[in-house]
This record gives sequence, structure tokens and C-alpha cells, in this order.
Amino acid sequence: MRTRSAILLAFVVLAGSAKAEMPQECLVARPLLEESNHLPKAAAAIAAKRLTVLVLGAGSSSLPGPAGAEMAYPARLKAALQAALPGVAVTLATDVTARRTAVQMADLLAGDVKRARPDLIVWQTGTVDAMQGVDPDLFNQALDRGIAAAKAGGADMILINAQYSPRTESMIALSTYVEVMRWVAVQHEIPMLDRFAIMKLWSDLGTFDLYSATKALDTAGQVHNCIGQLLSALIVDAVKPEEPPKGGQ
Repeated sequence: MRTRSAILLAFVVLAGSAKAEMPQECLVARPLLEESNHLPKAAAAIAAKRLTVLVLGAGSSSLPGPAGAEMAYPARLKAALQAALPGVAVTLATDVTARRTAVQMADLLAGDVKRARPDLIVWQTGTVDAMQGVDPDLFNQALDRGIAAAKAGGADMILINAQYSPRTESMIALSTYVEVMRWVAVQHEIPMLDRFAIMKLWSDLGTFDLYSATKALDTAGQVHNCIGQLLSALIVDAVKPEEPPKGGQ
């Protein structure tokens, strides 16, 4: 009880901070963030005033050009966490390489965990598997194996699924892999940022023109900024302990 109370006090000043700072185009998708409190390692690290995050991903976790690294969502996530967690030293490492499947990334996870010693791993995958037509069962098994490696290394995990693109919606069967990731997240009781649903909402509402996003770096940068902001909000919400019911109920 004392531990919960101490952590709760550490987060009182954070209430609503991520939401208040978020740009309106990002806020549109905030209702799609799932409620979760399954980030105990991250919560303990933040209470101790230091948080180490590892982002593991493929090509859609990066952007091209000399400013690409600063515009991509891992860097935007770090900046948003630093703003939302005053007094907490946030360290963020990345292992981002194009054209990697979940199997290939799962093979690397144990080594990544050993090197970075993260409290939290953000794992983006699914797009390459869909493009290559990887067997969904093998995809599922790779996710299970990667999550097990994270837990064995003492890290929490958040999954990020594929990007949505109206340009490729009819050409790539992403929905199968999106659903596998949802099911795996539920089974393992870990949060997932549903990037596919978020970007589809932006496309449907006209928040971002995703038909031209592949050619317009400024649009891609705005999308990545919002993904980073939403990830930060998901993390901050997840690590805040639930307040005890009023009146001792």
C-alpha cells in the first residue's frame, strides 16, 4: 500500500499534462487510446526519476532526410515524455531497420534488452510481414517470443501495429496482422497503440491527407509527431496508479 501511495504521489502533478499539451490534430485520435495499467516496470522507473525506453521497429518507425531522425516518432516520443514527466531523466534508444519481419526482430530482442537495459520496449511491427505474406501463425509465435524476451529482461512492452494507407489498402492484407497483434496484446495483458485505426480515423476525417503523405515529408512529420504524442499519453496514463475508491469502498 505504501508503494502504491508513493507512486501515486509522484504522478499527481502529471494528471492531464500530456493531454493539455497535445496538438488538436493529435487529440482527435486520443479516444482510441486503450486504458491500461500494465506497465509496472515503467511506473517504478518513473517513480525513481529515470526511464529508459527502447524502440524496436522497421521502416515505418523512421523518416528520410537529414532531419528525419528528429521528426520520426521515437524522437517525438522522447520529447513528449520529457515534457509530461518533469524531473524524470528519459533515455531513449532505437533499433530501427527497414524491411525486417517480426521473426527477425524477435531474434534480436534479447540482445537489444541486454545492451539497452530498457524499462519499456515499444515494438512496431506487422507491415513487412503483411507485404511478404508471412504465415499469421508464425507472426503470432514471433510476437509471443519477443514479449517473453522482454519480460525475461525485466522490461514492459507496448506493441504498435501497421500504418494505415488508403493508397495500399486494397493491395496489402494488413487487417489479418492487425488483428493478430490485438489478440496477442490481450493475451499477454500489454498495451497496444492501434496505429492502423488511428491513421484510418485521420484519413476518414480528413485530418491528414494520407494519399500524399508518402510524398509530403511535412505531412509525414506531423503524423509521426502525433504518434509520439499519443504514445506518450498512453504511457503516462498507464503508469498512474488507480486512486483508491472514495470513502474506502
